[in-house]
Amino acid sequence: MALKWLLYSACQVLGYPDHDARGVNRHSSVMSGMTSASWDAAKSLVKTSGVKEATPSSPGFQMPLHYPRYKKVDYENMEEWRLDMLLRQYGLSFNGNLDEKRAYAMGAFLWPGQY
Repeated sequence: MALKWLLYSACQVLGYPDHDARGVNRHSSVMSGMTSASWDAAKSLVKTSGVKEATPSSPGFQMPLHYPRYKKVDYENMEEWRLDMLLRQYGLSFNGNLDEKRAYAMGAFLWPGQY
């Protein structure tokens, strides 16, 4: 019974719907073995977990798969528009002059021994 409750809770937290396309309750076997106390505990777990329903990520930002492979010399010679584009690509924004942006990018993307 504890396993059924755990599976049901996991499905609720992950945002899986209770009904399939035909309207059939997919969790009926799980819910049938639950007592009212465990049912209340499952509901409170979902409410207090703080996990929101799964939604598609915003189209404005998606974390790139690879870390930038620039060296210190590359950052020192990089144009301002390219620095802005690189920082924006990683969800970072920085307002400052060109030298400050370069220092910020080096601090964000280079390991301590590289700069």
